Amino acid sequence: MVEGVEQAGEDSIGVVSRLERITTDPEICHAQPTVRGLRYPVEHLLELLASGMTIEEIIEDHPDLERDDLLAALEYGALVLGQRRVVPLGAE
Repeated sequence: MVEGVEQAGEDSIGVVSRLERITTDPEICHAQPTVRGLRYPVEHLLELLASGMTIEEIIEDHPDLERDDLLAALEYGALVLGQRRVVPLGAE
């Protein structure tokens, strides 16, 4: 489990969390958040999705991943982003 991230499960409005799939281990990818202890950093998976690859394409290229792994990466990214204020360049 990633430090600072709430325990996975159902939240107060009934949304199921997949964050239990996100782990850190000093022996794996220099303790970067990864999916299920596999050597797939969350950051890399988010980059693949941002490049336009579909979940199905990523799973085809990486058959040890599951749809819920990629949804967990998206959930984790949203959670981390929500903890920071981001101001786009040129914003007033």
